[in-house]
Amino acid sequence: MTYPAERIRNFCIVAHVDHGKSTLADRMLQLTELIDPRKMRAQYLDKMDIERERGITIKAQTARLPYKPLGDAADEYLLNLIDTPGHVDFSYEVSRALNACEGAVLLVDAAQGMEAQTIANLYLALEADLEIIPVLNKIDLPAAQPDEVAREIAAIIGGDPDEVLRISAKTGDGVVAVMDAIVDRVPPPTGDPNAPTRALIFDSVYDSYRGTLVYFRVVDGELKRGNPIRMLATGFEGEIDDLAVHAPEETPIDALGVGEVGMLSAAIKEVSQAKVGDTITLGGRGARTVPPLPGYREPLPMVFSGLYPIDPDDFPMLRDALDRLRLNDASFTFEPETSAALGFGFRCGFLGLLHLEIITERLDREFDITLVTTAPSVRYRVTLEGQTDDDGQPAVIEVSNPQDLPDPGRIAEIAEPTVQAMILTPTEYVGPVMQLCEGRRGTMLAMDYLTEERVELRYQLPLAGIITDFFDQLKSRTRGYASLDYEVGTYAPADLVRVDLLLNGEPVDAFSSIVHRDEAYAFGKEMTDRLKELIPRQMFDVPVQAAIGSKIIARETIKAKRKDVLAKCYGGDVSRKRKLLEKQKEGKKKMKAVGSVEVPQEAFVAALRSGSPKE
Repeated sequence: MTYPAERIRNFCIVAHVDHGKSTLADRMLQLTELIDPRKMRAQYLDKMDIERERGITIKAQTARLPYKPLGDAADEYLLNLIDTPGHVDFSYEVSRALNACEGAVLLVDAAQGMEAQTIANLYLALEADLEIIPVLNKIDLPAAQPDEVAREIAAIIGGDPDEVLRISAKTGDGVVAVMDAIVDRVPPPTGDPNAPTRALIFDSVYDSYRGTLVYFRVVDGELKRGNPIRMLATGFEGEIDDLAVHAPEETPIDALGVGEVGMLSAAIKEVSQAKVGDTITLGGRGARTVPPLPGYREPLPMVFSGLYPIDPDDFPMLRDALDRLRLNDASFTFEPETSAALGFGFRCGFLGLLHLEIITERLDREFDITLVTTAPSVRYRVTLEGQTDDDGQPAVIEVSNPQDLPDPGRIAEIAEPTVQAMILTPTEYVGPVMQLCEGRRGTMLAMDYLTEERVELRYQLPLAGIITDFFDQLKSRTRGYASLDYEVGTYAPADLVRVDLLLNGEPVDAFSSIVHRDEAYAFGKEMTDRLKELIPRQMFDVPVQAAIGSKIIARETIKAKRKDVLAKCYGGDVSRKRKLLEKQKEGKKKMKAVGSVEVPQEAFVAALRSGSPKE
């Protein structure tokens, strides 16, 4: 059935993790009777096992919901639900999905209240000029405080607390009112059906049989099966082989007009040829003159880590596995690197720490490759002393691997990426949160009381200070009540140094790290203590040292195994015992001079599991 633009409503659901977004989507699918009750399952739109286990949305999904409001038998409306990821790592995908909508359902847990990531995505929705429908979920919980949370929502978005809809997505209570509000309050899509065709890509996935599948929303014009198309940002040209909608299973369709949401395949061999935020137009001579839709940018990896197979024979398998994952995720980057300690591996770039966890977990599950993951690092900008580029400006290089940092004498300045962090916390935990942020070299930007019980803190923090255990520390210091969201800011100069770990005087590249000079001693002391416990005793004393350049800042010694050479001496002159001990000492010294320290893989895994000093 073809729907005119005035009866189409495109909307998304903005919610924090575990606030009931997938459950609300399930109830909407049931209300529109699109799914056989025997096939219905919880979190129906979440396809991946990791999504279902963790209760998070990683890949956006769409659902085409025909809906007839109560008391209005004449008109049937088409509701296009564009599901969005909720985590800060995927904020760019969220912003593109929001640009494909005209309205957003702001879903808030009545027991937990507004969370930082919810507010951050709400701001993205307001910037996109979407109609906001505030909804309180889980009102049937004993701990729910609907009146208090409704006042909190009204204070942030304006309006009356009584206008906030109250539902229970689990039982279905109030969901009809939400769908009626979407029909009444979300404006229909605007676009010119006679203008040159333009469609916004808000997601893409790879299918091993059909190539890349592109999810899009038509802004102007029309797309039909068989049309030649062109991607304006990447320059890809092809012909539409399949055109479909999700209702919620894939359903073929012949054409899609203004405001409609669908999926196409056009023999696109890589996801990088159909990037999120790109504009699709019809191919041909006039395609280059069509203005692209605004807002497209390249998603940049922010966190870097080395992935090494524990079994060196798995290296070709790891390369193939990363190639296959790259087909599904254009924001994930990797390049080969070699470590003297770990062998052959890859330096990988991720959007954030959750992105890193998901990729490594998928490698373990889907490809059965056990990995050593080096401590996550960020990309630094290093200004070189006495060197200029082609324009006469000081030469600047980017460094993501500590081993690539030039010698201190060649460095004029090192700049590190910073983030603007927003932390929501109950008032009684403001002190511990401020102490944590100050300990990570944070600078307070603002402090606002949303209500008498909840405070919003804004800090500028170095990205390197939050990518390891900052979130865990924040949760433990606030008993789980605080929430965090951040957006990447600018680069700021900092007094950074590379700390090397030496075993028996030889540096071990896998343990090197770039840290602030003030934190270098604590980092070096913790790593030497840890390695002393993890590395087995050798036949000679092994010094474990942390160094900045040639300066040793921390040291521990792994004592040698010793044979009791005096066991056969039952008496006699003491000089006989001294001679045997001196002979053993000389032998140990010779072994130390020519011996190498064997570091088992288990020690690497344990030492690299937590690369930051304890609080």
